[in-house]
Amino acid sequence: MNKDVYTRLAKLSTATISTQLFKRGIRAVYMDGIAPLVPGQPTIAGPAFTMRCLPFREDLFDPEAFGDPKSSQRRMIEGAPEGSIVVIGARGSTAAAVIGDILATRLKVRGVAGLVTDGAVRDAAGVAASGLRVVCAGASAPANATAFSDGGLDLPIACGGVTVYPGDGIIADSDGAIVIPADLVADAVDGGEEQEKLEAWVLKQAESGTPIPGLYPPDDETLARYKGDTEGNA
Repeated sequence: MNKDVYTRLAKLSTATISTQLFKRGIRAVYMDGIAPLVPGQPTIAGPAFTMRCLPFREDLFDPEAFGDPKSSQRRMIEGAPEGSIVVIGARGSTAAAVIGDILATRLKVRGVAGLVTDGAVRDAAGVAASGLRVVCAGASAPANATAFSDGGLDLPIACGGVTVYPGDGIIADSDGAIVIPADLVADAVDGGEEQEKLEAWVLKQAESGTPIPGLYPPDDETLARYKGDTEGNA
């Protein structure tokens, strides 16, 4: 993991990164139907560590295996790398939670950057208090074993309607979560930083009364003004 790239990514927005990916022909990146558990929580960014939940199968359920250290959930808790973002594909189901406050606390203590899921969490107040930054589909009281079967760890998953591969870049903020193909993370960050500099300048022009046509998106004249202003202040 390139920590510098992800530190820079966390200073950008999902809106910016989605635009950068769109410019590169990548459109299916936004995870639908999920939001930060704690409104206004800081942006999270890191490489994906994936887990998949399958629909519950009664014939495969072993009550004595609940909490089995060999299960994908428990291996994820102890195996997710520091700085990674755990991404759990739950098929959009909130029939049960994928994680609770104790396991969230363990992830936080281990240095995991956050958790993104199209499923739910339980002990939601405790998860929020743990400090682990979570983006999810809501809260649900039942434990994961009541609605899900073990679908595996560190493999391609679907989350929020998009495909996530292990090691893909993840960024999540107040607007939701975006997946970035692993080989495009650095390029998207470079482009995103320049985009946000330009848009900060454009916003100041709008605040000063400049009409939108030609300003946003900027035409050649506006870009020339931007270049002159920024180079003059360099």
